[in-house]
Amino acid sequence: MVVVLLLLLLLPPPTSSCSCNPAGDLLTRPSTGSAIAARLGHLAAALPCFNLVRYALLVGGAATHRLDLSNMVMLKDNHIWSAGSITKAVQHAKTAAGFTSKIEVEARTPEEAIEAASAGADIVMLDNMAPEVLKESAAALKAAFPHLTVEASGGITLETMPEYFSPNVDVISRGSLTQGYGCIDFSLKILQQQKP
Repeated sequence: MVVVLLLLLLLPPPTSSCSCNPAGDLLTRPSTGSAIAARLGHLAAALPCFNLVRYALLVGGAATHRLDLSNMVMLKDNHIWSAGSITKAVQHAKTAAGFTSKIEVEARTPEEAIEAASAGADIVMLDNMAPEVLKESAAALKAAFPHLTVEASGGITLETMPEYFSPNVDVISRGSLTQGYGCIDFSLKILQQQKP
């Protein structure tokens, strides 16, 4: 807390700008997604060195994703294509990252999701799937891999989010929590002491 206060005093304009934006998206609509088992998470894409944005999201109630590339391995399409397959990409990642790092794989189809889980991914992100396809895929994944974390992502808005709610989806991620959000109108004011 002392660090946050120090930042507020030393860097008022950027600090308030960074924290009001993601806070605005969450705090102006706090009940969205809160009545379900799934956690609402932000995607890791944010401006470099702006961990205050992620802190604001945490305070606002969002689950944090990785802070940067050193926090966990996230295998996306380019990594998979470069390795030749999801299985090979996961094997390479396990070798490079060691046993302490989690590995997440972005899957665009139910078949890719099963391959990722079978290869040993800790988290499978079901990306840009239609709600019903995503729910069926999540159910199949949880039946075969009960300890797997299933994440829904890709084009999910506040309006469409209820369509993705499922007991088999652990996290719903929205990139708009770190980009394209609304703001809370606030500023930092230091109150002057009243003279007796």
